[in-house]
Amino acid sequence: MFNLLTEQLSLWVIPIILLLVPIVGYFRRVKVYEAFVEGASEGFHTAIRIMPFLVAMMIAINIFRLSGAMDVWVGVLEPILELYGIPAELIPLGIMRPLSGTGALGITTEILNTHGPDSMLGRIASTILGSTDTTFYILTVYFGAIGITKPRYSVFVGLLGDLIGFVGSIYICTKLFN
Repeated sequence: MFNLLTEQLSLWVIPIILLLVPIVGYFRRVKVYEAFVEGASEGFHTAIRIMPFLVAMMIAINIFRLSGAMDVWVGVLEPILELYGIPAELIPLGIMRPLSGTGALGITTEILNTHGPDSMLGRIASTILGSTDTTFYILTVYFGAIGITKPRYSVFVGLLGDLIGFVGSIYICTKLFN
């Protein structure tokens, strides 16, 4: 019964929100269409403004991967992390996730295709993907969009959160699924 209710709710929640926003706007005397067009215009200008930051980030990620630097990092970290029971197959995912969501999704897809989605590695990789974020992408896009040039502690805190998400995912999955 609960699954059926959840399934039906998930089917209808977005259409209901899309219907409610213009209705609420109408009753609040907001020109909904004009506000939408203005927001879309601002979004377009923001996209143009952050494009150089995105291009630089994508080039840096490709250089990191294609130069072999990621393989060097995996080689350096592998013996250390294996002492703590962290599978070597997850190391590229842990390195790539703060850099690129697409790259991390590709690595996760490779793990799922190789080991299966119901394997321990598949479960851990999926949990890592959902528990960590693309720290450098976020800092590049959002800080670039509003002109922040000195991120202060943002990089450290973001990477610390990614590390906690990575290690926490492994710990929780091994406790939960073993």
